Amino acid sequence: MKITWLTTGIVSAALLSTAAAARLSDRLAGVHESFLNERREALPSLSDPFGVPAAARVVVENSRDALRDTLPWKRNVVATVFWVGEEPAENNPTPNNKSAWDQNWEQNFGGYDHPERRNGLLPADFTPQLNPFYIALPYNDVAKGGVHRPEASEVIPWFWEAYRGDGISVCKGRWVAIHHEGKVCYAQWEDVGPFEVDHWQYVFGNEPPRANRNKAAGIDLSPAVRDFLKLRSGAKVEWRFLDERDVPRGPWHDWTGGLTLPRY
Repeated sequence: MKITWLTTGIVSAALLSTAAAARLSDRLAGVHESFLNERREALPSLSDPFGVPAAARVVVENSRDALRDTLPWKRNVVATVFWVGEEPAENNPTPNNKSAWDQNWEQNFGGYDHPERRNGLLPADFTPQLNPFYIALPYNDVAKGGVHRPEASEVIPWFWEAYRGDGISVCKGRWVAIHHEGKVCYAQWEDVGPFEVDHWQYVFGNEPPRANRNKAAGIDLSPAVRDFLKLRSGAKVEWRFLDERDVPRGPWHDWTGGLTLPRY
């Protein structure tokens, strides 16, 4: 009888010890889980403490033929004339000795692109070192701080094809065709304007240009483009983007000078 009681006591003590250990284990697990939750809330970046870049993004690009089909003509757009080196005025508050993408535009161009002193399609006083057939459109893909605007990669059809890193415009140097009264001129996008800097809905979408003091002008043309098309500032034109391979030979070609033109 005494042996039975002793055995029963030992078993009971063992069971109590096991149950206590289980309760302790559960309590420790709960405390540990609470600690982890608190740390996650306190350190939201704990999952990436070293700022590891995200995995590479897979980009599916349209073919160039498909790209051509997605860039239709913009019609009945009021065009104004601007030029490298232009001084600020009521209808042009920004000096053009530098562009949105070139802090030394006038110097790199070779001088002041005088709109009246001309030698044919060129300025009379010097030979340009950059393409004198240039235009401006009201969108800058590079925002303040040197990063691309958040919508840029989504709305610019050739963004990833031309992407070279933050702070480098994928719009600068892009070719544009401009039509006026039966003639077509080809020029490169070299500045931002008129007036607006973020109107992607017009430049890459279907919106008309926004109202401004120049009768809702939607494109700025250089003196060379003006003279080739024989138009006056305020005339209406049609324009569209095109790939460099589709640009025909003409006076707008081979303007490398001392600098290399962007090739996209």
